[in-house]
Amino acid sequence: MIPSGSISTVIENTIATITFSHPASNSFPSALLQQLTKEINIVDKNSEVAIIVLKSEGTNTFCAGASFDELLSISTLEEGTKFFSGFANVINAMRNCSKLIIGRIQGKAVGGGVGLAAACDYVFATQNSMVKLSEIAVGIGPFVIEPAVSRKIGKMAFAEMTLNPTEWKSANWAKENHLFSEVYQSLDELDIRLNNFTSELSGYNSTALFEMKKVLWEGTENWDQLLYERAAISGTLVLSDYTKQALQKFKK
Repeated sequence: MIPSGSISTVIENTIATITFSHPASNSFPSALLQQLTKEINIVDKNSEVAIIVLKSEGTNTFCAGASFDELLSISTLEEGTKFFSGFANVINAMRNCSKLIIGRIQGKAVGGGVGLAAACDYVFATQNSMVKLSEIAVGIGPFVIEPAVSRKIGKMAFAEMTLNPTEWKSANWAKENHLFSEVYQSLDELDIRLNNFTSELSGYNSTALFEMKKVLWEGTENWDQLLYERAAISGTLVLSDYTKQALQKFKK
């Protein structure tokens, strides 16, 4: 049985902190993707919340992306498309959320984890927050998250990441390419700045913040269709013998 992980939300002083956790390096099986989507939608409707912070448990890894265990269990196109649609659902929930979402990227992010960081409206990271898109190496590709990542870093930087699937990009590289907004030496420094930033931001005119959120996401209205078309591409590729064998090697 694939462990499901957990999602928790704490609301304090109009700031909602959503935390996800999974024993396999904060990776995402489909059940956890569904929970995160649901939690973002619930918090979005809470009139007492002004700002959302998205974070994960632990100190070393923000998110390892898709659950390899679940990827290996996929046996039909329908199952594959449904799984990758889970990432589409989360990104669209973040895009459509009326609250600004601030990312706390405390460690490495791979694949779908990079997509989550890209879908945040402002991102704090540490020097340990390296990023990598490893999908091509296992015979698939970062198709679902590409619109979110390219929106931040551009197509050429996206190609640089995607076509070098074994190469980690530094936190400074991510900042220079606008995936990260601010980078700090330590997690303590990050959290001090994050707390000050969100406390100040949450006190601003809520209508102005809502309108700014809309401005930031202008031109993405077609994602309601696009991301699910991309999920079908990944859902097809994950069925290949190449991918199954590559995933087994990565697991070992």
